Amino acid sequence: MTFPATPDPRLLEALSTVALRVAGEWGGTLRVDAASVEEVTRHAAGLEATIRASFLTGEEPGEPTATHLTRRLLRRIHATLLDELTRLDPPPDGPSLLRLMRSVEDITRAMEPRWDQRFTDRLSGPDGLELVVEVAHDLRSPLTSILFLAETLQRGRSGPVTPLQERQLGLIYSAAFGLSSVASDVIELARGGDRLVDMEPLPFSLSDVLLSVRDIVQPIAEEKGLEVRLVAPDGLIRIGHSVAISRVLLNLTTNALKFSDTGFVEIRVSEGPDDRVDFVVRDTGRGIPLEAMEMLFEPFRRRQKERDYAFSGSGLGLSICRKLVEAMGGQMQVTTAPGEGTQFHFSLALPPIAAGFE
Repeated sequence: MTFPATPDPRLLEALSTVALRVAGEWGGTLRVDAASVEEVTRHAAGLEATIRASFLTGEEPGEPTATHLTRRLLRRIHATLLDELTRLDPPPDGPSLLRLMRSVEDITRAMEPRWDQRFTDRLSGPDGLELVVEVAHDLRSPLTSILFLAETLQRGRSGPVTPLQERQLGLIYSAAFGLSSVASDVIELARGGDRLVDMEPLPFSLSDVLLSVRDIVQPIAEEKGLEVRLVAPDGLIRIGHSVAISRVLLNLTTNALKFSDTGFVEIRVSEGPDDRVDFVVRDTGRGIPLEAMEMLFEPFRRRQKERDYAFSGSGLGLSICRKLVEAMGGQMQVTTAPGEGTQFHFSLALPPIAAGFE
């Protein structure tokens, strides 16, 4: 828009009148805060001069002094100025009016708090990790409620549900569980990433672990038209860290579903020598590119392209999986080929129940 070379002088007169009025009310009858009359008058005059300069030159302001007081004063000037301008008779020409209000808005925008910089400073400070953990905890709490309510509705405890509603509730549960897992990964990484919740190994059923994983991911698989296969010996009871094993298998299976468009995802458990149990999660997806393999287990890695292979946006999941497997005495391994799928596998020493328990 082209502004007139000589703007309406009444606009500048109105601006001066408003600045003086706001300063007088602020430091006098209003007594908005503890600032002195002199301080309020000085800041109001400074704001008027900044607005006037921007109005006359048509240039955006630099970085005016931004404090809580100056921001509040500017908002008051803005509102009072609009009221004052409506009283002018005849009304000022549109381009001049627009130019003045744009100057006020430009200055308001320039004085907005730099929350992005404050957030960056906090993250890079000594308590940056604590901030991340606090945010993760704040995310996980409401997600836990969503998980509970979705499961309650899905199982018909609040009344009958149709097959379609059951499927939709399953998707809600899976999505909330995925978000909750990301929050848990952040907290876990802050603690080292290898924290075993069940500190002492206990007896558990491998079949129950696999069925639990399948129940959680089944809605995602159905939505994509994929099959989730479970291959494991019946009645396989071993002593180990079932929570950590469940978490690793769930993360690997979720990732396999994410990068598979056709075919299946298979979770295979088999007995090995020396009380070892082998775990394999295999998919028929597009495979992992060679250039992604080098940083596959690194958290917070940067992707080169939008659809580059990554376990998650942050890369936390696979890093946590590897740390948990290593904490249990195993080693995560990967085999993959472009267009032919991927296989994650690890082996753990899980003694039979008779070896350690009566």
